[in-house]
Amino acid sequence: MNTTNILFLFFSFFGFQSISEKTKNDYKLNPNTNGILVEVFDSTIADANRYNQNNTVYKVGNRFEYKFIHLTPNDKKKYFKINEDGNNWEFVDFDHADSATIQSLIIEVANGNPMAQIVPGYNQTNLMYKLKGGDAYEISGAIENEGNLWIHPPREKYFEILELNPFPYIKAPYEIGTKWTWNLEIGDQWADERWKNWEGRIENKYQYEITGQQAIKTDLGNLECYIIESNAKSSIGESGLIAYFNPKYGFVKLCYINIDGSKTNIELTEHSENENGN
Repeated sequence: MNTTNILFLFFSFFGFQSISEKTKNDYKLNPNTNGILVEVFDSTIADANRYNQNNTVYKVGNRFEYKFIHLTPNDKKKYFKINEDGNNWEFVDFDHADSATIQSLIIEVANGNPMAQIVPGYNQTNLMYKLKGGDAYEISGAIENEGNLWIHPPREKYFEILELNPFPYIKAPYEIGTKWTWNLEIGDQWADERWKNWEGRIENKYQYEITGQQAIKTDLGNLECYIIESNAKSSIGESGLIAYFNPKYGFVKLCYINIDGSKTNIELTEHSENENGN
């Protein structure tokens, strides 16, 4: 396995079943230091899939493929490619994309909890992010339960820019008008002259609100979604995210406004479900 970057950071509408109806009796929900509700199990429950078994979106074996586009502040379309050294990357103009250009990414839900071998006590569903057209990937996490669903965005190569934006996140009750906040400290390893340089650690403060329900057109058909509008503020600037969340497919569309005024749009194009997943 060619691991190039392992990161440690860790419904009832339109006919869908409410996630709150699936509460399990073998765990309780407690907020972590940032207020995200996480499952806390009795010490006698050691199943490696215990953080996955109540998931409805990120079930073991599920696969999600997304297309993306970067828009400069002047609305020029860009992709990116990884240089021959495997470590660096560069933007590629939309009109010059070729077979080496990264134009999509894949998320696969891992079986068990492989991150626990590196981070003891890791309490998230493990997600494997792969860049289609390249061999680089990262392992990160999702927290999914009846209280909220929160995921790390992809943060490999170009996607490091998303560390400064609100993370995809929806919190119960899933209805228009629900608001919440959280915060995250971010180190300067995420700095890049292509969007923003800084030194030391900053703190992003996030505000979220469910502002609507809407059927949106996707490659999987018309999907009913909650619309979550969010922003992030820190000492180095502001960023934003409009997320479209479907109870079956998760975040099917993510429209980011980046720290430098550019935009990143990510949309679900393919989905497959492992019927034998835990």
